[in-house]
Amino acid sequence: MFLQRLFCKKKIFITILMTASIIGNNAVAQQDKGLTYPPAPPAAKQVPHLRDIHGEKMGDPFYWLINKSNPEVAAYLESENAYTDAILAPTSTLQQKLYKELVGHIKETDDSAPYKEDEHLYYTRTEAGKQYPIYCRRKDTANAPEEIVLDQNELAKGEKFMGIGAYRPSDDGNWLAYSTDNTGFRQYVLYVKDLRSGQVSTEAIPKTGSIVWANDNKTLFYSVEDAAKRHYRIYRHLVGEDAAKDALVYQEADESFSVSVGKSRSGKYLFLEIGSHTTSEIRYMDAAHPTGEFKLFAPRIHEQEYYVDHRGDKFYIRTNRNGRTYEIASTPLNDTRRENWKVVAPVRPEVMLEDMELFKDYIVMVEREKGLIQLRVHDFRKDGDSYTGKETLAKFPEPTYDAFASQNHIWETSQLRYNYFSPITPNSVYEYDMEKHQSKLLKQQEVPGGFDRNNYLLERVYATARDGVKVPVTVFYRKGLKKDGSAPMYLYSYGSYGYPVPVNFSSNRLALLDRGIVIALAHIRGGGDLGKTWHDQGRMMKKMNTFNDFIDSADFLIIEKYCDPKRIAIEGGSAGGLLMGAVTNMRPELWKAVIAKVPFVDVLNTMLDESLPLTVGEFEEWGNPKKKEEYQYMRQYSPYDNMQAKPYPNMLVKTSFNDSQVMYHEPAKYVAKMRTLKPKDDHNVVLLKTNMAAGHGGASGRYDYLHEISLDYAFLLTQLGVERTGGAETAK
Repeated sequence: MFLQRLFCKKKIFITILMTASIIGNNAVAQQDKGLTYPPAPPAAKQVPHLRDIHGEKMGDPFYWLINKSNPEVAAYLESENAYTDAILAPTSTLQQKLYKELVGHIKETDDSAPYKEDEHLYYTRTEAGKQYPIYCRRKDTANAPEEIVLDQNELAKGEKFMGIGAYRPSDDGNWLAYSTDNTGFRQYVLYVKDLRSGQVSTEAIPKTGSIVWANDNKTLFYSVEDAAKRHYRIYRHLVGEDAAKDALVYQEADESFSVSVGKSRSGKYLFLEIGSHTTSEIRYMDAAHPTGEFKLFAPRIHEQEYYVDHRGDKFYIRTNRNGRTYEIASTPLNDTRRENWKVVAPVRPEVMLEDMELFKDYIVMVEREKGLIQLRVHDFRKDGDSYTGKETLAKFPEPTYDAFASQNHIWETSQLRYNYFSPITPNSVYEYDMEKHQSKLLKQQEVPGGFDRNNYLLERVYATARDGVKVPVTVFYRKGLKKDGSAPMYLYSYGSYGYPVPVNFSSNRLALLDRGIVIALAHIRGGGDLGKTWHDQGRMMKKMNTFNDFIDSADFLIIEKYCDPKRIAIEGGSAGGLLMGAVTNMRPELWKAVIAKVPFVDVLNTMLDESLPLTVGEFEEWGNPKKKEEYQYMRQYSPYDNMQAKPYPNMLVKTSFNDSQVMYHEPAKYVAKMRTLKPKDDHNVVLLKTNMAAGHGGASGRYDYLHEISLDYAFLLTQLGVERTGGAETAK
């Protein structure tokens, strides 16, 4: 704040080099007529603090930043914000240009493809100038009027942040259970709205997560989190009753497990799902008798997962009991012991069975083979209750893409709703006729501003990792690219928790593609891009594969002349921010610029603090540093603990003050420490930008979010030499 006041008072306009390297290697401007030196970066105070574990003593002078209630913490973050704003001030024109461009590629007034539930068609719509969607419905009859179910814009009035968590109409369509978060900390308050009168109930139940309605349309089950944000209790609530009297129906004592509630697609059963990162257990109840007890389906077995749904006189189970890629089994309703589970679709080592969607007459198996999603449809009427290998497939045309089953609320139907998209194909909602084996496009995302997918090319290539493993890489770019090693590149990945890198469409990326930037997505180990075994090869004591795969992917793209080796920008967020920190320590000279969003960079300190959200449950992803062997392995890559006094690339580190997933102090400490290690002749910038009123995902409003992206892209484009500070494009 001091810097902001100073600039305002003296009206200093920093004109740091009117070239593309404005915030690059020559950030220290030559003092000449009309030029001034940039402000000195903030220097966080240092307070002695010692970590002593397994005989290793490590000082951590920035540990004090963990104390959120200390006013000096917020003051330091604000000083970093002021410094970032000052350094990026010459890009303000470019930021505005980019913002207008990004807005120009979205249809500001639009609505989603309606889906049927109860007697209504539900959808969302947006209006130009409004930050948030409006949740609507109408009767499934001709010319039925619109009902506004929930207007997030109204909820956001007077708030700096507004997120929607749960959104669940009752089966009769009379009630809506929904939850909101007005801080970004992902701590949701549950409300019940009478959709007939529009009245919101007086009860407001805090710290809730999943919710489900019983079939009486007045009983609601919901989960509640503990101090470490682990959902550990399930309560039963009767609409209109005092929430303080809600019955506790289950509490999970094991801190590595969390709980949630759901409902079978048939609507007959409620499920209480209990799970860790590697183990699960299900309890079930007749949805028509919500005052009963949840019965144990099958007791948990360490490192065995199973998930249950219902059809007719059987339960269907997706489980990894016989292999990491999962199978589907069935069992009678009256005896759910494992010995009664009969295989319907067997384990196939080369195919990951990610999910299943049951209907009255069909089962849809959501599979991933060679990294690509398939929707395989089995017709019970024709082939009975056993896998034949003759199931029909919904066909997808591109070399790389993504698809998922969506909004299928009707039990007795032959129509499967699914979404399809790729990096160059906008989000498309289809209806697949499971009897006729035909897809019909219901709605495709409209992209204004002259977008034509035929102007772009999409490839899937394979980088050879240092241990010989082939790593898929999605590459896309504007037609006309000369693969001569001269193009700038933006490389992104994640690589943790078994989550595949989204091969999605984003109209925001057009701002990069249309400026000649090649975009690459590395499907590295630790993610789920090639199934559960791909995840296993990049977690716990094999985590180094994740970082090596990313570096090897970059080297491959250089060798294949997709990009200029001196103009590579990389980005990752959360666990992907850990990736950014690790590869920056390992190969700092390889990256021209790094954007690390809400980065998990202080791995050891966080995993040693079991009071922090998510820590205990994630021992199965990263390891437990209280165990010496696991500590020593994590010590190899923890970014904060492996920083050295050497040049680092230009870095933009972003966080949020109310982040509940990766606390703000991790990136704040990381930047503070890096400042102390930078050699005097290293003029690359290190910037920290904190959203003081948001959480893990940044700004909640869509226009506010685009302003954040505009800042990111201005940083990236100037670093890569694609744009000058005044907004003019780089000379040929």
